[in-house]
Amino acid sequence: MTTMIEWEPLYELRNTMDRLFDQGFSRPWRLLSPQESQTSFPVDIWENGDVIEVAASLPGIIPDDVEVTVVGDTLTIKAQHALPDEQTQRSYYVHELSYGSWQRTFTLPVAVEADKAGARFEHGMLYLTLPKAESVRPKQIKIGAGQGADGHLISS
Repeated sequence: MTTMIEWEPLYELRNTMDRLFDQGFSRPWRLLSPQESQTSFPVDIWENGDVIEVAASLPGIIPDDVEVTVVGDTLTIKAQHALPDEQTQRSYYVHELSYGSWQRTFTLPVAVEADKAGARFEHGMLYLTLPKAESVRPKQIKIGAGQGADGHLISS
């Protein structure tokens, strides 16, 4: 006796879309082609009180080959990983290591004070601390009890 299984194209489409959304939003680099994934680097940017913090993954890059610029609320990170001269003559079986120049530009949520920024490079990770501009930091206004702006008591 042969058992027949009914093929449901909408079920297959739904499973494919579920995988796309699950992996695409939680692991978006899987959607990139190998060429696209080699032309960028992952970055995390978050707010921590009066500073914006950035972590960029730059494996294989040395600090001298990284350039960071900030203009107003725009952050640009450039990195370069040059192919050593002796490697240009090789016949590769597998060649997945990335070489070349990369650049990422981000619009930050607020303007920052570039002259007070801090940067460190550890184990292939670039860490930036960008203080928010004084003009965008919250200001607390003290309220005097029972006095007007001219210093006189307020009567009701």
